Amino acid sequence: MPQLKEDYSPRGNRARELFLQGYNCCQAVLLAFNDMTGLDDKSAARVASGFGGGIGMLRDVCGTFTGACMALGLIEGYDQPKANEIKKELFAQIREFAKRFANDNGSYVCRELRSADAPMQNVNPSDQGEISRRKRPCPELCAYSAQLLETLLLEQAGNHA
Repeated sequence: MPQLKEDYSPRGNRARELFLQGYNCCQAVLLAFNDMTGLDDKSAARVASGFGGGIGMLRDVCGTFTGACMALGLIEGYDQPKANEIKKELFAQIREFAKRFANDNGSYVCRELRSADAPMQNVNPSDQGEISRRKRPCPELCAYSAQLLETLLLEQAGNHA
C-alpha cells in the first residue's frame, strides 16, 4: 500500500480531496485531470460514476486505476478505428501504469487492495461511500494514481521533446 503522506503533487492531493468530498475513487482521479481531458466536471463525474468500488462495488479493477485509464484515454487516446500506432502507444502506457501501480501497491484489483475491508457488494450504495471514505487505502490510492499518471504523462512528454 502507498504510505500515508502529505507530499503528493497538487493533482494527487486534489484527487484525494475529491474522494473525501464524496466522489467515488474513479470520479476523483478523472476529475483531477479535467483541465487536460476537456470534460466538464458534470460529464466526468457521470461517465466515471459506475466505476467506483472496483466497478459497481464488484471489487474488480481498482476505480483509481480505471479513472487514470479514462483520463489517459482522453488525453493520449484515439478516435479513429485504424489509429494503430496511437493504440499501440496508449496500451503500452496503460501497461506501464499497471506495472508501476501493482509494483507499488501489490495489485490493481480492488478486493486485493482492500482485503481487510468488509465485503461491499451488499452495502446500500448511499452508505457505501461513507464506509469507503473511512477506510484506508482509498484516499491514498486516489492521490497515488493521480500522481502516478501525472508522472507518466510528464515522462512521455519528455520522451517526445
